[in-house]
Amino acid sequence: MSQLLQILGALLLLAAFASTQFRLLDPRAFANLLLNFAGSAILAVLAAVDRQWGFLLLEGVWALVSLWGVLTKLTAREPVATQ
Repeated sequence: MSQLLQILGALLLLAAFASTQFRLLDPRAFANLLLNFAGSAILAVLAAVDRQWGFLLLEGVWALVSLWGVLTKLTAREPVATQ
């Protein structure tokens, strides 16, 4: 099960990365921020369980920065971008 979650987390992060590289999503788009948050949060939890401190640092910070962006979009007065 852990391997499936690792693959899911990685696929979410890679989808966000590829979408921005191919200009399908703006880096500040809600969908991009959500993909980054979900993928990095999954990987951060798995890193914590396995006590992989370097990986936890990387994914934990990635998740927190992405969460900050998600919360900023949710609390913004302007409409949330979908691209």
